[in-house]
Amino acid sequence: MKSRDRIAAAAWMVVRDPHTAEDIFQNVAFKAIGKKVSFPAEGAVLSWAFITARREGIDWLRRHRKGPAILDSATLELLEQGWMSETAHHGDARIEALRQCLTTMPEKSRRLLRLRYFDGHNCQDVAEKLGAGLSAIYKRLSRLHQGLKECVELRLNEVES
Repeated sequence: MKSRDRIAAAAWMVVRDPHTAEDIFQNVAFKAIGKKVSFPAEGAVLSWAFITARREGIDWLRRHRKGPAILDSATLELLEQGWMSETAHHGDARIEALRQCLTTMPEKSRRLLRLRYFDGHNCQDVAEKLGAGLSAIYKRLSRLHQGLKECVELRLNEVES
């Protein structure tokens, strides 16, 4: 909610109507609450929210207006890049904490994460590469996610203290 005005502004930049922008913000907030996905960092949530607000604004224009959008897509892309770079520095401490947490993990765990997220393999491919069952890979990833979350939060709390 602390980024409410910025997200509503992202919608307003497309639709140029404050009431419609507010409706779009509320739709984005509703979608965020209803998503069964957690975001790894605040920056990821904001990125998703800005993109979603912009897309909903474009969809609204298509449904309600016959003319082109006031801002072309290149301008919207530039605005989006500015918003993303502004929010990026907020995640720097979290990213550094994550890097530190990853260095303390066993190599076997880092390999699993590398295969899944950095090399882009789906869980079935990872299971085959590691000679493990698919459910075992899901369980390992779940435990690793939870462990990394706790480690990052602990490190961030140490920095704040």
